[in-house]
Amino acid sequence: MRFSGFFELLSHWAKIAPDAPALKYERNGTVATCSFCELFARVNARVEALRSEPKQAYGILQNGSFDCVIEIFASVLSGRRTVLLGENTADEALSEQVGEAELDALWGDPDLVESLEPALVASAEGGAGKLLFFTSGTTSRAKAVVLTDASLMSSAYNGGALLPLSPSDTLLCLLPLDHVFGFVCGLLWGLSSGACVALGRGARHYHEDCVFFRPTALSAVPALLGFLLKYRALNPELKLILIGAGGCPREILTAAKATDARVCFGYGLTETSSGVALSLGDGNPYAMTVCPDDTITIADDGEVLITAPTCIMQGYWRKPDDTAAVLKEGVLYTGDLGSIDGDGKLRLTGRKKEMLVLSDGTKLYLPEYEQALSNALGGEAVCVLLIDDRPILVLEGEPDDTASVWAKIRPVLDERPRNQQIRAIEYYGKPLPRTASGKIMRWAIQREREGL
Repeated sequence: MRFSGFFELLSHWAKIAPDAPALKYERNGTVATCSFCELFARVNARVEALRSEPKQAYGILQNGSFDCVIEIFASVLSGRRTVLLGENTADEALSEQVGEAELDALWGDPDLVESLEPALVASAEGGAGKLLFFTSGTTSRAKAVVLTDASLMSSAYNGGALLPLSPSDTLLCLLPLDHVFGFVCGLLWGLSSGACVALGRGARHYHEDCVFFRPTALSAVPALLGFLLKYRALNPELKLILIGAGGCPREILTAAKATDARVCFGYGLTETSSGVALSLGDGNPYAMTVCPDDTITIADDGEVLITAPTCIMQGYWRKPDDTAAVLKEGVLYTGDLGSIDGDGKLRLTGRKKEMLVLSDGTKLYLPEYEQALSNALGGEAVCVLLIDDRPILVLEGEPDDTASVWAKIRPVLDERPRNQQIRAIEYYGKPLPRTASGKIMRWAIQREREGL
């Protein structure tokens, strides 16, 4: 069902199904339930409290709790600019985000709030009623994307139109709400369908929450799904799994399909309020049906272009040049590479941008990584690609002493998390292709490697 915003969503189900369960969460070791009527009442009460305060820009250090969900809805409905922040983000990066988003108030863990107070500003004008999500970068290049409750509800409608839930379903939300995939596909997808959303209890309980809440549907990033499959943590009632926020290795998809659940894969961006295309579990998981409100075309160089009037971002907060670089006359230039097959389905083939999306949804900023690797190799030209969710290093020229290469780059790799470390070395056999300005054409190497 399509809703114009959070108020219409909550008021509709409070009227149509007041006693139906909206949220489930853990309380004193047992499953507690909040009805749609109670949820609407709690949000309204918090809205009135927030309206009595003079603050204009509210940063919510999300922890996935029941109180956190109330706070998010209430902050938006009170007219504040609302910024969702990751409670587990590194301290320095979090402080930078608070300053960049120009916040004058914070909600969350009291100790963390106190430590971030120096980054708050006295006046936080502009962007009333907007929601800001930071792109999940591994460097300070992460930007705040300006969305609205209308665009997020349209995205939830798009997903529900292709993968409908019903009021009898329970959707388990294990994903962080400061990532747009988690917010839309872990929360709004369920609520907009009148389904019950079970709020996970955090990373320490990932292996227990499926059994604890008994969901029928689950949204997960590939790394999380791989963890749940490894520990056989999925419950028998689970009938639908939606995977998103990163490329999914084939072995995880294969293992997931061995369960009784329907397994679907989604593609979307923070800039499009989450998903724009989904595989429907009835064929090739990498062949995705485009969502109803979206139009996808492929540029001459293979870049995926998206037109999505109801879901597209309003821009990057206070970054007009960055916005203009990717959003041109209503068309989003994604930096992803793909094709449209004979059935009109989208197939992704790689990345044109200088970021690699890992299976846990985080992004690896390549220029600094490649520069460090090049320096370790005495200035040799290098390129990093993501193959089957494994970063590989491509070198110019013919095969050489690979053991020596490994020894030289080891100090660089040891400074990186394990999932970002180079797993294989390949030789291109000729000079790496470059643009007129001298930049290595990573996307062209990827396409040539895959015979595209």
